[in-house]
Amino acid sequence: MSGGGDGAKSSEWTEEIEYLDESGSVIYSGKGVRSVEPGLDDHVLIGGLKKPLVNASAVAKIVEVVKRWKWGPDLENQLDKLQFVPNMTHVVQAMKVIKESDASLSTTGAPSFTAYNKVIQYLAKAEKLEVCFCCFKKVQDAGWQIDAETYNCVMSLFLNKGLPYKAFEIYESMAGTTSMLNGSTYELMIPSLAKSGRLDAAFKLFQEMKVRNFKLSYNVFASLVDSMGKAGRLDTSMKIYMELQGFGLRPSATMYVSLIESFAKAGKLDSAIRLWDEMKKAGYRPNFGLYTMIVESHAKSGKLDIAMSAFADMEKAGFLPTPSTYSCLLEMHAASGQVDAAMKLYNSMINAGLKPGLSTYTSLLLLLANKKLVDVAAKILLEMKAMGFSVDVSASDVLMVYIKEGSVDIALRWLQFMGSSGIRTNNFIIRQLFESCMKNGLYESAKPLLETYVNSAAKVDLILYTSILAHLVRCQEEQNERHLMSILSATNHKAHSFMCGLFTGPEQRKQPVLSFVREFFQAIDYELEESAARYFVNVLLNYLVLMGQINRARCVWKVAYENKLFPKAIVFDQHIAWSLDVRNLSVGAALIAVVHTLHRFRKRMLYYGVVPRRIKLVTGPTLKIVIAQMLSSVESPFEVSKVVLRAPGDSVMEWFKKPIVQQFLLNEIPSRADILMHKLNTIFPSSAPEIRSLSPPKPLMGRKAV
Repeated sequence: MSGGGDGAKSSEWTEEIEYLDESGSVIYSGKGVRSVEPGLDDHVLIGGLKKPLVNASAVAKIVEVVKRWKWGPDLENQLDKLQFVPNMTHVVQAMKVIKESDASLSTTGAPSFTAYNKVIQYLAKAEKLEVCFCCFKKVQDAGWQIDAETYNCVMSLFLNKGLPYKAFEIYESMAGTTSMLNGSTYELMIPSLAKSGRLDAAFKLFQEMKVRNFKLSYNVFASLVDSMGKAGRLDTSMKIYMELQGFGLRPSATMYVSLIESFAKAGKLDSAIRLWDEMKKAGYRPNFGLYTMIVESHAKSGKLDIAMSAFADMEKAGFLPTPSTYSCLLEMHAASGQVDAAMKLYNSMINAGLKPGLSTYTSLLLLLANKKLVDVAAKILLEMKAMGFSVDVSASDVLMVYIKEGSVDIALRWLQFMGSSGIRTNNFIIRQLFESCMKNGLYESAKPLLETYVNSAAKVDLILYTSILAHLVRCQEEQNERHLMSILSATNHKAHSFMCGLFTGPEQRKQPVLSFVREFFQAIDYELEESAARYFVNVLLNYLVLMGQINRARCVWKVAYENKLFPKAIVFDQHIAWSLDVRNLSVGAALIAVVHTLHRFRKRMLYYGVVPRRIKLVTGPTLKIVIAQMLSSVESPFEVSKVVLRAPGDSVMEWFKKPIVQQFLLNEIPSRADILMHKLNTIFPSSAPEIRSLSPPKPLMGRKAV
């Protein structure tokens, strides 16, 4: 180095720097540039002054390093030692200087090619993403050759920065020339493509790598096995797994975990358990997550033996199962009705200090309810309450199990336990239990339930009242009749006041019975209660007929017909046919309807002289017997067929003229027991106690009462 000057007084360096090779020959000389101190990026020191680093100085430094070290590790080391970050202008200008100098020396150009590739590689390894990519694009756009290592470095930089799509763009520009892809490219891109979901592209490179006889690393296999498995391409994943072993590579614990999880999640449990066994034979110890997955997946699929075996191994291995694993096993055992196993798991869970969830308690309680283990269920419910859960709904669910099974005694016992423990239920369930008690003739137990229902501000509707009346219709014991009358009274329903008034005299009612009946039916909201009113009329007419209250029964039928509760029951087809359809009526209602309608037909025929060709009584197969017997007692002309009683109009006209018929139609039905009580248990469907008040039978409730 020659020349000199006072750095403090001069604005630039005056001394010359000479760079020598190993033999001592001068390879370059020029003004010296001092290295920047740490923290002084983009500046140089001129004497003792800090001044901005000019482009020429930066370019010169890059050129001198490249010229001195040519290529290889030494060049990389020297570039790493640069104390400033080159920008794109620095690099482009440096490459231009090198190219021109190389051309002037008439060399092969190899140092220039190596130089700009090394510069880009250096920038990539230094993670200078923006400058690196700008230089890369400049070189690429200029048509200069970029080697595979440079491509790999740039792609690796983008991948490390979380920008895989840019790495893939660079790869696609590189992939146009397959010969440029080296082993490192495959090693880099196959896992990246697989991880990003580009499985077909990754698999294509995998196949290509084998064709070109590049050495396949474990990482390539592992990435494909994992990604294919997670994507549900299990056959391909398993094929690559087998191929890995064919290459003499040993699957890792991580690969086994990935494969087992993929097959288990896809429900391929046979394959999962086979891999599980292979993993253990290979000397790997399953981790906590894998144990959990094997146990829960097999439990959920109903393979409880395998699940419990893995669960036992899990505990032996020193892993504490999570509440989720316990719950899954317990709930699946409960669903399969295995009480002992479910209770053992529950106790184990409690002893481990774990808190069962709501669904676990619910499953266990329903299992115990179905097995009628009332005391155990009560114990579990109280423990559930002590854990801080709200137990009203769970207790009510158990109660509904007993009600639906018809275990009324157990249901009453459970309700008593709920009350003593301060656990409430809802009115719907109270009503269900009340109806079950009524169905089973437990009237003494039924009344307190109804009183609870009424006192909790629940409203007894007309359907519920009618269902109680239906039980009274069929009652044959005086003691039970008193209970049923007491229950009817406890409903506080307006229909009961109507019933009581119906059986009193006009002096007490202070109005005729027909007016009294009309007043009650006018107060019904037919938009909401039409079906309920129809049900009530059917049962009430049964009761009135059985009590011998025929005139009152006729008033009820007349008013019900006036209010269009049975709009299509009577049909006048001019002079051709008149008909009455009683198929959708109860026995009592059918008898009253026949008498009342025949009386209407008689008045029309006698007073107006209108005689139809025929008259039909459509009864259906059940009511046919009762109505035929009633009419045969007064020598009617009606002929009985399968579902219809029919007679010519002229014959009926002559029959109407007989005094016995007039008395029959105007006064009352003959009270012979074999007519009114004809096999009541089989032909009194509308009053059968098994009718649920919330869902009356279609014959009574249907809108199509022809």
